Amino acid sequence: MRKEIYVTRATLPPYEEYISEIRDIWDTHWLTNMGTKHNELEKQLCRRLDVPNISLFCNGHMALELVIQAFGLTGEVITTPYTFVSTTHAIVRNGLTPVFCDINPVDYTIDVTKIESLITEKTSAIIPVHVYGNVCDVDEIDRIAKKHNLKVIYDAAHAFGVEYMEKGIGNYGDASMFSFHATKVFNTIEGGAIAYKDESIGKKLYMLKNFGIKNEEEVIDVGANAKMNEFSATMGLCNLKHFDESIEKRKMIYEIYKSELDGILGISIPQPNANISKKNYSYYPILVNKAICGFDRDYLFEKLKENGIYARKYFYPLVTDYDCYRNRVNNNVTNANKIAENIITLPMHEYLTREDIIRICSVIKQ
Repeated sequence: MRKEIYVTRATLPPYEEYISEIRDIWDTHWLTNMGTKHNELEKQLCRRLDVPNISLFCNGHMALELVIQAFGLTGEVITTPYTFVSTTHAIVRNGLTPVFCDINPVDYTIDVTKIESLITEKTSAIIPVHVYGNVCDVDEIDRIAKKHNLKVIYDAAHAFGVEYMEKGIGNYGDASMFSFHATKVFNTIEGGAIAYKDESIGKKLYMLKNFGIKNEEEVIDVGANAKMNEFSATMGLCNLKHFDESIEKRKMIYEIYKSELDGILGISIPQPNANISKKNYSYYPILVNKAICGFDRDYLFEKLKENGIYARKYFYPLVTDYDCYRNRVNNNVTNANKIAENIITLPMHEYLTREDIIRICSVIKQ
């Protein structure tokens, strides 16, 4: 019987380990509201990500939406259309206007040469996106932000564990959002976090994720319910123990892909910033050039599916092509359009075998 190969598979710790770790939850009956598992995960993540502060959330979207609120942003926010729709939703749900900047054709992150031309008197922040574990030009973004007095919040959903210039990626900008969704390199089943520098932002985040409650008798802000529960935090604690091993497996898979697909005309991959000192091998995207291959991305996608291999067109469509944002396109995003039309991410998770990768690559070669 043919084995189906899916684009991703959630990382799980040994069953017995998780069961053992949740045992004391039955003793305390403390299921949520910043319990001991939650607090321990925050501490361990600060060490792992090499950041001064971490605030946990029920998911990455709420983390991003609430950190935008915490900074009190107004007017316009410069961002990229080459992202998951959550990035833009978080901006718009805060009553802000997204201003879309094109991406560069090298690593598919925001094109820093085009940011300044989009800044107006209404601009309050830049929300760039680290893509596939590839890091934005954080140095140039920092220069621009300081020059124009703008906040920088990174969507680092794809960048858990990545280091730039020997520093955790969460140290750049004013804050960074990490996603711990089941499909990510590190998961808490569902979850997310904000890494931040200013401790006053941490206090705001704490209240905002707990209904804006200051104490038993005071509610001082319009908050949400975005707390991480103890079972999710426990999954995070267990998965964190095996994270290095997981990344080593992903690296091996990445290298097999690279070796097997190297030199195939019409197939290319994004080239990450040379200053990335630690990668997370979160995705393996390939760009299909129809003019060279003689076939397009959609044809390859279907051929893989016919062979029981389920890849993903990611990111596709562009955010600016969704019905809710189609009328908000305010700038030329030619590169983003071209890449979205031709990108495909191949299966990438630690449970893939060498034989799986050879099978996937053989279909592409054929």
